[in-house]
Amino acid sequence: MMPSIQTSLASLLCLSCVFAAGNVFAQKAWVVGQSAPLSGGNAAFGRDIRDGAAAYFKAVNARGGVGGAPIELVTLDDKNDRKLAGTNTQQLLTTHGAVALFGYASATLSLDAMPQAEKAGVLFFAPFSGADPVRKPSPVVFTVRASYGDELQKMVSFWTGLGLKQVVVVYYDDEVGKQNLAVVVDYLARQGKKPSAFPLKRNAKLGAEEVNDLQKLKPDVIINTVLSGPAADISKHLVAKGSFIPMSSLSFIGAQQYIEAAGTAGAGVSISQVVPNPGLSLPVVFECAKALKEAGVTQAMNSAHLEACIAAKVLTEAMRRSKKTSDPKALLASMSSLGAYDTGGFSVTYGPNQNHGSKYVELGMVTREQKLRN
Repeated sequence: MMPSIQTSLASLLCLSCVFAAGNVFAQKAWVVGQSAPLSGGNAAFGRDIRDGAAAYFKAVNARGGVGGAPIELVTLDDKNDRKLAGTNTQQLLTTHGAVALFGYASATLSLDAMPQAEKAGVLFFAPFSGADPVRKPSPVVFTVRASYGDELQKMVSFWTGLGLKQVVVVYYDDEVGKQNLAVVVDYLARQGKKPSAFPLKRNAKLGAEEVNDLQKLKPDVIINTVLSGPAADISKHLVAKGSFIPMSSLSFIGAQQYIEAAGTAGAGVSISQVVPNPGLSLPVVFECAKALKEAGVTQAMNSAHLEACIAAKVLTEAMRRSKKTSDPKALLASMSSLGAYDTGGFSVTYGPNQNHGSKYVELGMVTREQKLRN
């Protein structure tokens, strides 16, 4: 009998979250390696990514696995630290023998992992980022979601279409953050406009003084490319001042994580979405919600859960088509030739020179009831 998700999640820091019991499975497991922030400032997001994938893999294993072998998800905590994510990756590849690396929580956490995946010839699949580093040509890196360029262009065109001129971009003052800023700069330059930039240090606390400095830039709209914590701090400080400035955030923020962190101060903020709203009546939404419920996850399904579940479903389909259990080269070749695949209302397409499955972007708005509505 499969263990409950509660029992599994308690040991996920160093152990896999789904196991086959006894001799139910005749073949070796499909080991999927993941480094994610299970503790630290972005822990809620990391746990949601893990849980969404774990629930889907658990459902697959309950039906007999793939080719008679279970999918074993090994998740190691990187505490939202780039160097630790790199160390975890080495352990996943050498100690655990991962057939694929999956669901890293950001481009920053992927930077030291992707070269290791390339050297090993192992699929690096579905990082939770649309930043340039995970979009560069690579024989092993495949994404599910749209790029940040797709997201930023949609939100900036929306606001500038309403006549708002002074755009301020809040970004992390590091390699990935500067690349996100460059996307907005390039887009607005084609319209003869130039945004203002407001840099933040990653993992630094944002206080009233910093928000005062942000307001001095006199933004008509704020484009946020940072995590839920600092974005929520901006919203709460602005509301405390009795000020409202339109703000849009990348999907990177984690919609539910932002809503919980900002509380009532989040009302009116728009957040781009790269998977369908979890409240929509789509087959894949029902399937993933059912998997989470059966896995014992009591939290309502959010977009991070859903994206991870969809990515897990796509990876499982590639496993089915590869027909060679625990063979990383066969799995990589299978993903490369997957073609068009409809997960149940959300489609991806992969092929020669097409490693990025989707360009789907929608803008959602946070309501006064602390819900995200498209």
